[in-house]
Amino acid sequence: MSNVPESVPTNDQYHRGRGRTAAQRTALIIHIIADIAAAFLALWILLYLLGANQANVFVQFIQGVANSLAWWAQDIFTMDIEGLRVALNYGLPAVIYLFVGHGIAGRVRHL
Repeated sequence: MSNVPESVPTNDQYHRGRGRTAAQRTALIIHIIADIAAAFLALWILLYLLGANQANVFVQFIQGVANSLAWWAQDIFTMDIEGLRVALNYGLPAVIYLFVGHGIAGRVRHL
């Protein structure tokens, strides 16, 4: 008597397009874009709070991308403490991008 099962169950989803449907791929792309946007914003907050040299090309690039992503949220918070102001004005868009991006990705994934 053999211990090998007579039939091995297959995952039909795996056999169709290597496990990813178009909706799943689209959801993954949306998810990644939201994560990248939030990462740029978080990196700018970190660089600012750590006092990075704003004349550096890399720091200027990160600041430019962060400004482009958070243009709509600039000066929502007008604190006297500059570090707190930057953290809130760039942190809010980062959180919104994560929630909205992951929410949309979840909806698309279930299509």
